[in-house]
Amino acid sequence: MNSETEGTLLAFAVLVLLGLEPVVIKANPVSPFAFASLSAIVASLVLWPLVLLRSQTKEVLERPGEIKKTFLTGLFATAIAYSLFAYGTRLSSAINSAIITRFEVFYSFLISWLLLRERISGRAVLSALALIAGVFLVVTQGERPELLKGDILLLLTPLFWQLGHAVAKKTNYSPLTIAALRNTFGGLLLLVPAVITGFAFTEFALAEGIIIALTQGLWYMAIARINLSKATAILTPAPALTVLISTAVLGEAVTAYHLAGLALITIGTLTISREESEVVK
Repeated sequence: MNSETEGTLLAFAVLVLLGLEPVVIKANPVSPFAFASLSAIVASLVLWPLVLLRSQTKEVLERPGEIKKTFLTGLFATAIAYSLFAYGTRLSSAINSAIITRFEVFYSFLISWLLLRERISGRAVLSALALIAGVFLVVTQGERPELLKGDILLLLTPLFWQLGHAVAKKTNYSPLTIAALRNTFGGLLLLVPAVITGFAFTEFALAEGIIIALTQGLWYMAIARINLSKATAILTPAPALTVLISTAVLGEAVTAYHLAGLALITIGTLTISREESEVVK
């Protein structure tokens, strides 16, 4: 199996995990800061034994200068992004949250082109538009979403995800080490606001921590093999997958908007998954 195929399959595995994640987050009974902080810390506790078993702690000692990059990844992609997402969703709506954060694909194209020098084809851009249109139909059910106060926070959320991912892609550590350090730094940075707003342990945070550990480990393995923009585009249908899971678990009805949206999502995903990863020379 070549690197391109491996990276694509890893990204699809992350897609499945992201589809499951909202079910756990929705059941969260504690403050967003407490949930995010504890989840990140649990994720780091899951990842560090794997790092030790693979003897990858040596790279931290050999290349201590890379630690500051993982700190920035934890700051951008975990501490800041999770805070913006939690409070943006609280001030806005679930519909707007799902739609606006899917604009991550546009941030990924821009950052990949400007910072990582990855080549973005016209077909990839059209595929991303099809993906977002499909997600829009699935989530909004054909209704026009009303802009709310938290929308600006939600718009900034994927920007910080992508900034963190871009730094991670330039970090000379293994994917597991990056994920472990990211969650360690992110969880600790969120600990103070978590204590202030009411720190509490729940089984949902434990489950979320495990999902985060798996998601990030597989994600960094994926973007080490394929373009960041391609990997991000593959993740775009995650909200639609959440709808399918909710339908199966909660018995919610499937509408024509679900079917139309999923058709667009399928076409866009299959097209973007065939893109070859390359950089601009």
